[in-house]
Amino acid sequence: MKKIVLVPALLSFLVICAQEKKNVVIPNENLITENIAEIPKELANQVKKYSETRGASLAEIHPTKNEIIISTRFGSTPQFHRVSKPMGARTQITFFDEPVSGASYEPLKGDYLVYSKDIGGNEFGQLYKLDLKTLQSTLLTDGGRSQNGGVTWRKDGKGFYYSSTKRNGGDRDIYYMDPNNPKSDKLILQVKGGGWGISDVSNDGKKLLIGEYVSANESHIWLLDTESGKLSEVTDRKSKGIIQSGASFSDATDEIWFVTDKDNEFERLATMNLNTKKVNYYTSKIPWNVENYNLSEDKKSIVFITNEAGLNKMYLMNALDKSYLAVKNIPIGLIGGANFTKDKQALFFTQSTAQSASDVYKLTLKTGVIQRWTESELGEMQTSDMSVPKFIEWKSFDNLKISGFYYPAAAKFTGKRPVVINIHGGPEGQSMASFLGSNNYYTNEMGVAIIFPNVRGSSGFGKTFIAKDNGFLREDSVKDIGALLDWIAQQPELDKDRIMIMGGSYGGYMTLATAFHYADRIKCSVDIVGISNFNTFLKNTEEYRRDLRRVEYGDERIPEMAAFFDKMAPLNNIEKIKKPMFIIQGTNDPRVPVTEATQMRDKLKAQGNTVWYLEAKDEGHGFKKKSNVDFQRLAVIRYMQEYLIK
Repeated sequence: MKKIVLVPALLSFLVICAQEKKNVVIPNENLITENIAEIPKELANQVKKYSETRGASLAEIHPTKNEIIISTRFGSTPQFHRVSKPMGARTQITFFDEPVSGASYEPLKGDYLVYSKDIGGNEFGQLYKLDLKTLQSTLLTDGGRSQNGGVTWRKDGKGFYYSSTKRNGGDRDIYYMDPNNPKSDKLILQVKGGGWGISDVSNDGKKLLIGEYVSANESHIWLLDTESGKLSEVTDRKSKGIIQSGASFSDATDEIWFVTDKDNEFERLATMNLNTKKVNYYTSKIPWNVENYNLSEDKKSIVFITNEAGLNKMYLMNALDKSYLAVKNIPIGLIGGANFTKDKQALFFTQSTAQSASDVYKLTLKTGVIQRWTESELGEMQTSDMSVPKFIEWKSFDNLKISGFYYPAAAKFTGKRPVVINIHGGPEGQSMASFLGSNNYYTNEMGVAIIFPNVRGSSGFGKTFIAKDNGFLREDSVKDIGALLDWIAQQPELDKDRIMIMGGSYGGYMTLATAFHYADRIKCSVDIVGISNFNTFLKNTEEYRRDLRRVEYGDERIPEMAAFFDKMAPLNNIEKIKKPMFIIQGTNDPRVPVTEATQMRDKLKAQGNTVWYLEAKDEGHGFKKKSNVDFQRLAVIRYMQEYLIK
């Protein structure tokens, strides 16, 4: 065996290379990177002040104890923690590499939890039973390529109903299971379509309210007799373009509560008599959507949340006389997950503001006192480091008023500031006045302003607005971004020549479309899990969601629509894209398959464009694991340094 001798010059070179590598951030083994510039460790150290924030959200309330389960992240992913008193210790009870969700207590004693977990972001959520004494989990569902969720317990705690795509991967059927005997699992309702789910179960367990989601503009309510298996219409299935959802059994015989935008621009809280079909509306004076609601155990009180121009308000209603009042002393911000305790004396909810991450609070109903139960750490960030959003409006090409939230760069920066336009997904999503979190690094350290637009098709602004991008109107929403570019050019503090477009999912499509429609008006773009061609997207997206997406985007099986998709596809307009692009994707994405990213990357590279590429082998529709999220953030900042700031 020959002895290898390193000459001093070569040895010195290798030492220098090793030292240089120590000074750069190395992506972990699950990340695929192409053409990404080296990221100095010094940058990671600077960003760390902003990247260690965490939030807590309400997952479940114990049925008999003054105790809750929250979801928060201390390691790589959000896990469940038990909290037994206000500001008490967050005791972790799940310990997985994958995020967990959908916690549901056994409803009588709360001896165990049922929850959901997938693998690598593939969204094939499986149900598990968690023994709260041993913290051991037992798989309840098939463990395959199926989605399982919507756990709805019988009132006697003997078992629960849930929805699953396991029969054929496309239709979301309804099943019943005793979790103490998983072999008891049985199909009770076979349906066609992926939009079905359970809304409520009657006290005697003999009736189920079932929701059928058709699109962001249409949903229906059904009633299932669990003994006979008979499924009957509650709302008229022939009625089109109406939302009728969130059904719950009322305290009154043969009456349900639900939300609907029937005969109104916004979704109202209403009741319906199941025999006469007579509907009464109770929130008509609030010209905004009732986003969600919950009934107390005795069905005599209701808490409901409204979405009012991108901010939430909470109301309490007397379910008997239908009077309601807004809950006072809640900071202006976002509210979610409001649920009553089983003893009807209080409710827990999740709340955040533009300067605080989400945390859990308790409202005692008799006194109106609000008590904080969790306080999530914000790392080293201070209130003075955070940008506060401003509501802005502009008119689009057809004079339609479009709005969004503008987060200014810190006042310490002078001169015209670069701008990031960050477009939400959905397309029926909505950008709200939320906490920027780590994105405060852009505004406070880089001097970059951020605008989150709500283009046509966004939810929260009425059913007419949400339908304005459907089918052949798809590119009208892209023109809304063109009008925003005009608005930016008119602002004395913003630099129209330094604009980056960024978005995820449908927002990724919007990013790609803007990149070719307005190539001469932007400097660069970041596409995250975006759609590059609706024809290939609809062909390859998971079967359970394909028909639901066709209702929104159009049916590619119709020749005229397929031709329209080909004409508007960013993939087919590569020659018009002139500026650098960063493409980010999860390998296991079931919604927007990885092929949407790779085909865009490959065509851009073939044309000679500057393309950065980042793919995570253990992620799906967006990154969730902290090490991946951290690297993505650093890579985007490095990209902005190269192509936006200069």
